[in-house]
Amino acid sequence: MFEKILVANRGEIAVRIIRAAKELNIKTVAVYSEADHNSMHVQMADEAICIGRGPSAESYLRIDRIISAAEIADVDAIHPGYGFLSENAHFAEICESCNIRFIGPSPTAMNALEDKAVSRELAKKAGVLPPPGSDGLVDNEQEALEIVKKIGYPVMIKAVAGGGGKGMRIVHNDISLVKGYHTARAEAEKSFGNSGVYIEKFIENPRHIEFQILGDGKGKVIHLGERDCSIQRRHQKLIEETPSPFMETKMFRDLRKKMSRAAVKIAETAKYTNAGTVEFVVDEKGNFYFLEMNKRIQVEHPVTEEVTGIDLLQQQILIAMGEPLRISQGDIKLTGHSIECRINAEDPFGDFRPSPGRIEMLYVPGGRGIRWDSHVYAGYTIPPYYDSMIGKLIAYGKDRRDAMNIMSRALSEFMITGIKTTIPFQQAILQDPDFRRGVYTTNFISNLLGGGGRELIEVKA
Repeated sequence: MFEKILVANRGEIAVRIIRAAKELNIKTVAVYSEADHNSMHVQMADEAICIGRGPSAESYLRIDRIISAAEIADVDAIHPGYGFLSENAHFAEICESCNIRFIGPSPTAMNALEDKAVSRELAKKAGVLPPPGSDGLVDNEQEALEIVKKIGYPVMIKAVAGGGGKGMRIVHNDISLVKGYHTARAEAEKSFGNSGVYIEKFIENPRHIEFQILGDGKGKVIHLGERDCSIQRRHQKLIEETPSPFMETKMFRDLRKKMSRAAVKIAETAKYTNAGTVEFVVDEKGNFYFLEMNKRIQVEHPVTEEVTGIDLLQQQILIAMGEPLRISQGDIKLTGHSIECRINAEDPFGDFRPSPGRIEMLYVPGGRGIRWDSHVYAGYTIPPYYDSMIGKLIAYGKDRRDAMNIMSRALSEFMITGIKTTIPFQQAILQDPDFRRGVYTTNFISNLLGGGGRELIEVKA
């Protein structure tokens, strides 16, 4: 049993980890940058240690400072959350060498899945084809050009350590390829401390479907259903839901079984331990392609928790302690429907520019079927250094229509002043007839913003 865990992250996920640990009677240690000294996770943890200045490269990406904090606090384990160092195999190796348990997959599994040549082979063994692309990291722009000559445009440049839409670019010609290659590398280095990128063929008008898996390291791997993450802006998810309305249709109902089996097989082949997510794109005919496996907890994990009743963060901790999974595949029952809106401090009517600053007033909705995961409060100042997400509003209903109505009601009650947020935009999405019918792809938002002839109408609360 762990006695004390260090949370190597910030924001809402740090709060979420602390809550899970407290419910298991485990003490927590928060690390924070100078810019985060007033953040909620610092106040909630049993101990807190400052690890540097505001920019993540001087704090949350500093392995040496995080390990020093862990040794000073004498912790048993480190939970990396998502982003930052969560998929850094070197960090996991250092934790192990310092006799600190890394709450996540093994460095071996992380290295295998980070190597795109290896991960693509794993997918093929599971009977799933990945989109055509590079077999591994692309080392220079000339290599990028040679790859694209073979597979054709459009292609996606993707950061190997990416997440949240960072380090990703869709390109359609040689000029944008060269520019996008360097931009993606620079953005990935700044966000994750890893500039590695790879290239794959871009599947047009797809659905983005992912499967949550858990592996206990003792040979048992299960899945907890899918999440539909197709509502994206600039490759960053804004709304997620489970089950996928696409896979609830009669035509594609059998697809769920095929994809879930493939996700489990990929994880089993990689000897994957802890929580992970296998991501796919699905074309209009129901053909699905392996994208990647995220080797961490996902931002959108709450929707899975709501429909399964399983606390994924607690499962992560228990697995890291060496506990076998006490849940079998037959125990997993998806009940009802859940939708999550990522609430970002951005101006949706000003090209989604970040809106850091002081939150003057905050009223968070409640009522039936509503959950709010966040680290902010009235009087909190949002720093300019990090991702713009300030919280996640999660709705649960007996079916999709019920969940959408609960979410729409909750968004209309949400009151926040001092900053701009994406709430009006998400209100518009929830009222869009195509969204309500479940007919959407990853191009939905670009169409909503005018690419398909429609205009975004601000919804007044």
